[in-house]
Amino acid sequence: MAVPKRKMSRSNTRSRRAQWKAAAVATVACPQCKSAKLPHAACSVCGTYNGRQVLEV
Repeated sequence: MAVPKRKMSRSNTRSRRAQWKAAAVATVACPQCKSAKLPHAACSVCGTYNGRQVLEV
């Protein structure tokens, strides 16, 4: 197993951790009601997916 020979400095550790960012949730507009929804998921407002009604709202 690979083990570091020396302790990583505080600045190197912090600069590496600075790249850990939370990504914003991607949303698309529903083609029926134009509200924001997750891609490849049924719309929670109107209940449609791929042009057909799949949820009772």
